[in-house]
Amino acid sequence: ELTNPRPDDEYRVLLLGDSGTWGWLLENDDTLAARLNAQGLRVDGRAVRVYNLGYPIMSLTKDLLLLDYAMRYDPDMIVWPVTLESFPPEQQLFPPLVQNNADRTRDLIAAYDLALHADDDRFVEYDFWEQTIVGQRRPLADWLRLQVYGFSWAATGIDQHIREYDPLTRDFGTDTSWRGYDSPAPLDDLAFDVLAAGIDRAGEVPVLVVNEPIFISAGENSDLHYNIWYPRWAYDAYRERLQARAERAGWHLVDLWDALPADVFTDSPVHYTPQGAQTFAERLAPAILALAD
Repeated sequence: ELTNPRPDDEYRVLLLGDSGTWGWLLENDDTLAARLNAQGLRVDGRAVRVYNLGYPIMSLTKDLLLLDYAMRYDPDMIVWPVTLESFPPEQQLFPPLVQNNADRTRDLIAAYDLALHADDDRFVEYDFWEQTIVGQRRPLADWLRLQVYGFSWAATGIDQHIREYDPLTRDFGTDTSWRGYDSPAPLDDLAFDVLAAGIDRAGEVPVLVVNEPIFISAGENSDLHYNIWYPRWAYDAYRERLQARAERAGWHLVDLWDALPADVFTDSPVHYTPQGAQTFAERLAPAILALAD
């Protein structure tokens, strides 16, 4: 449980990210955060404790919103796995978490001069009636139901249904467009400003940006596509831009894009098995310790 104040013997790491970080199709003990905690890492005699703030929608702005709130818990480090699908402009205000926290998001847009529209019509606005107890009866009922669910989650340790899934597509066509862009598009509107805002918001707390592992196919037309999300040209251009931006700005970046074999991925290019989480944790742990040193 994330508490304040932080225990004196704890080195506190907050882990942001998408559904892969959150642990889609994984038991709680098999998530990336759990596998990092199982490494028994220590910094200056303190036990490294990783807290999972991943949330299953891809958007850097969603991550920034969570980071902004979580800074009150006095972290020692932020670890932020990212991937290209979290960078498109249209993804930034897509998550309901962002849309239903309009004022907080607008404050961040203004504070960091983000290339986002503060008057976007996806923001949820409440009139006077909707802010009353009667007007909020549906959200209050949802809140109460979730509190009741919490007892069963705590008792069983289960908070999601681990379902069967269809294997990833390994064969692709010859269309290499990505989100309306065709090769060789410059991809100059990706949300690097949001990533920069998160690093700035962390202040003196070090931020480790992690280009997270992706599924790499060896099937038909895999010379054109890494996976169902990423044509090679788009993902390669993104990696080049991420590396260049990190070097120019002095960001701490570890690129683990090809750290996992294809057979540990489940139903998406960033969802992996328990073995995938274990390998990811083993590859990530040295970078955490190096930054903490």
